Amino acid sequence: MVWPAAPALRRPRILRQRWLDLSFLHWAVEPAEVAHFFPPGTRPDTFEGRTYVGLVPFRMVDTGLPRGPGVPYFGSFLETNIRLYSIDETGRRGVVFLSLDANRLAVVAAARTVFGLPYRWARMSHVRDGNHHTYTSRLRGIGSAVGISLGERLPVGPLEDFLTARWGLHIERAGRTWYLPNEHPPWILHSATLTSLDADALLKSVGLVPPGRPPDHVAFSAGVPAAFGLPLRQRSPGR
Repeated sequence: MVWPAAPALRRPRILRQRWLDLSFLHWAVEPAEVAHFFPPGTRPDTFEGRTYVGLVPFRMVDTGLPRGPGVPYFGSFLETNIRLYSIDETGRRGVVFLSLDANRLAVVAAARTVFGLPYRWARMSHVRDGNHHTYTSRLRGIGSAVGISLGERLPVGPLEDFLTARWGLHIERAGRTWYLPNEHPPWILHSATLTSLDADALLKSVGLVPPGRPPDHVAFSAGVPAAFGLPLRQRSPGR
């Protein structure tokens, strides 16, 4: 089952942060199109026979240790990630990141070294004008832009839970697959109208074929606080 509320996160917790002003853009694709991106022991998770490619720009704020203040300057930055949705051999659902672009070089270096996450440094901006949000990014000559206008609160259904109620991420590191668990409150989502989109080059940069159509699902959230636990080594169901 996909549950909108997070399971209890085992202690010790290793990291906390806040995710703010998130735009969720999703395209439905055939699982076979993206299966080669998944770490060993995982496969594309599906909803009504399709899986999804997600493009999510947002603000990261107050990253720090489980207790105490967030790290000054380096703990707050902009991020845009490209993600897929995974399930492992034990039925545990997660996210597989193809890229996480951020505008703090030190954060990029640390995340790549410590967690093996595919962070990349980019020049980025986020502008809010009333109910309109614009995100821009430039990475080694690759430009991207997303503009969305907020609507009414969005009733959360099975598809929204499938796309956003993810309580960990799968990572391949040193030939092994790991699961990094997290927890956060259930999302409060709003409908959103796409006003601009330039993302083909960004999708190509991670090996995806641009869908050639607008996203199949667009939503926005003001954000949630999040916490992470210790990474868990992926094991087979019998173990």
